[in-house]
Amino acid sequence: MQRDAYFCHMRKKKKRLVFENVLVTDAAAKGKTIGKAPDGRVIFLNNTVPGDVVDIQTTKKRKAYFEGTAINFHSLSDKRVDPVCQHFNVCGGCKWQDMGYEHQLFYKQKEVENNLKRIGHLDLPEMTPILGSEKQYFYRNKMEFSFSDSRWLTLDEIQSDKQIDDKNALGFHIPGMWDKILDIKKCHLQKDPSNAIRLETKRFAIENGLTFFNPRNQYGMLRTLMLRTSSIGEIMVLVQFFENDKEKRELLLNHLTTRFPEITSLLYVINPKQNDTIYDQEIICFSGRDHIFEEMEGLKFKINAKSFYQTNSEQAYELYKITRNFADLKGDELVYDLYTGTGTIAQFVSKKAKKVVGIESVPEAILDAKANAERNAIKNVDFFVGDMKNVFNEQFIAQNGVPDVIITDPPRDGMHKDVVQQILNIAPKKVVYVSCNSATQARDLELMKEMYNIIKVQPVDMFPQTHHVENVVLLEKKI
Repeated sequence: MQRDAYFCHMRKKKKRLVFENVLVTDAAAKGKTIGKAPDGRVIFLNNTVPGDVVDIQTTKKRKAYFEGTAINFHSLSDKRVDPVCQHFNVCGGCKWQDMGYEHQLFYKQKEVENNLKRIGHLDLPEMTPILGSEKQYFYRNKMEFSFSDSRWLTLDEIQSDKQIDDKNALGFHIPGMWDKILDIKKCHLQKDPSNAIRLETKRFAIENGLTFFNPRNQYGMLRTLMLRTSSIGEIMVLVQFFENDKEKRELLLNHLTTRFPEITSLLYVINPKQNDTIYDQEIICFSGRDHIFEEMEGLKFKINAKSFYQTNSEQAYELYKITRNFADLKGDELVYDLYTGTGTIAQFVSKKAKKVVGIESVPEAILDAKANAERNAIKNVDFFVGDMKNVFNEQFIAQNGVPDVIITDPPRDGMHKDVVQQILNIAPKKVVYVSCNSATQARDLELMKEMYNIIKVQPVDMFPQTHHVENVVLLEKKI
């Protein structure tokens, strides 16, 4: 009797190549750097600085490029500096800490210019030098930390013979690993008392038997900790609980109230669902107010736990001043502020406009925008909620008027093509385009280049020690 034959095709193990003595020549998108393989293909690297000479082991091979990691350094770039953070290279949050700040600014400006020219095929005026941040550390006003009962172990800990009993963590996700948390001893992104509050929360929780979350198996009491600060010294703390244990919850929150009387707003959430987003959750105020205030040029902005606000307050002020200067309002213009968020830019430019109309898709943000405008006694702003590509239509324009100036500050994905087309249909005299992603900005601007000239380009660094960069472009309608 003939038997059927079964063959098991084993997947071939991909061979990792090693390239020696490669000069790292440039910075690329997403914080990576660039070298060249002997065959001329680009190698994208994750642990080098332009100017390093290294041996590289490839991690991915594609038709047009490689990805790799430096495994040996022959010489170090003169652009290097010593990272200030003990968690550098593991945390993944500040990938450019080992590069001097002046060089970070150079590569950010270069990326903006390259994206506008190569993706958008745009004719650019001479670009204004990038505006650096006065604070290179401790500049963020919002941080979110995660609890874990099975923290990320360092290589030294794994290779050690010692038994590790300290498994709890309060810190950041390891890049690309949803269930692994790096315990943070000191973070250099948010000013004090941010580190003190985080460390004391962890210490008190362990001492009093509050369990830390296990995301894989979905158990544990403490889930996340969010801290917000404002430039006028107000502090918001939000603790997210997975399990509803009233006695232990109040034990921790009362301790934080006593230990940190400077906390303006102490909030909590009980969230038993699988993901830890709070935007569909009830926020409960334990003590103080349910919000804090930010202030800018005498304007006060209410910020609650769900509010969007630029995370670098001081540099946001500079960004908004550039936006207002580019708009160059004379007092008789109707201005549309697309993707208005909580209406910060709309209110910031309102005193130089006849009227400002803001549009935003998040209902809570529009409620905040209206409340802020009322608090600031601003009468010449109107806010509307809805999906931009649906709300921003002919009927809306007929009801609210044809704008003289449009300010647009879309999310990273840029503007929907229907929104771009509507701008072209309206054809305002000026468009000021604020972007946190110059690649999608370039794509949108290419669609507008037949009707508009680019007059000014101003990159702004909102996030030192990272590759992220903001950019403001002024468009004027061709005559």
